[in-house]
Amino acid sequence: MDICRCPPRFSRYDIIKVSLSTRKLSWRGPAVAAGKVYLVGAGPGPADLLTVRGAELLRRADVVVYDRLVQFEVLALARPGAEIIYMGKPVGSHASRQQEINELLVRKAQEGKTVVRLKGGDPFLLGRGGEEAEYLHEHGIDFEVVPGVSSALAAPLSAGIPVTHREMASAVVIATGHEARQEPGRLDWGALARIDTLVFLMCVHNVARIAARLMAHGRDPKTPAALVQAAYWPHQQVVVAPLDKIAEVAEEAAIQPPATLVVGEVVRLHEKLGRREAAPLSQEAEAAGPGLSL
Repeated sequence: MDICRCPPRFSRYDIIKVSLSTRKLSWRGPAVAAGKVYLVGAGPGPADLLTVRGAELLRRADVVVYDRLVQFEVLALARPGAEIIYMGKPVGSHASRQQEINELLVRKAQEGKTVVRLKGGDPFLLGRGGEEAEYLHEHGIDFEVVPGVSSALAAPLSAGIPVTHREMASAVVIATGHEARQEPGRLDWGALARIDTLVFLMCVHNVARIAARLMAHGRDPKTPAALVQAAYWPHQQVVVAPLDKIAEVAEEAAIQPPATLVVGEVVRLHEKLGRREAAPLSQEAEAAGPGLSL
């Protein structure tokens, strides 16, 4: 005869008692889907120089984190109700807020939000975007990098200076101006002195040192140079002088950051190409004639 051994019956009280005696009870709220961070290049300033992709992401973002090189007309593209957070540093301050920015991006993404980190120019060109991307990766945060128009190219262009030219320049180097005061630095000044066109960012307070280093390594003191202040901003200003005089001329003109230094024969074209100021888009479309659009 088979004997059926049925499990003993427990009351609801017994089950709760056993559970409490064998493990801790914990309560977790509803799982929050992880958000995503977009490192977006804001370009040189005006909203119409922002990429289409960048504008689209701004309209979708829950949070926008921006620095001081972003114009308000770009921020105006953000959707109503978005959280707008300024994380720039004062002009002339060398204190870094990078760790604070990194932690903020991770925290907002962990709250399940779509975050746009809006950076002037291009995120991966002297903008610490690489560091932010690394931090997001290390903390398991999904991210995407959206390129922007860098001032390294936009600033010379705004002054009518092509950084390459078939008859004048076959190569261009973009470098930080901060290292001019460092001994030793990572820049090879001897190699830089031989490059056709040089573009220095973050250089206003080191123009004299940059010029001195280049000339000390063989660059002709009469090489034309230009300093472009605030390209595509209302207070844009351009000064041009020989390399051995550019620091003096910039000081007399009270050039302020942000500014871009261009060194090379292509600067001579500023006189010819820098005179034409861009017409507003509405005027260009009107000039194209009825039925045409640009």
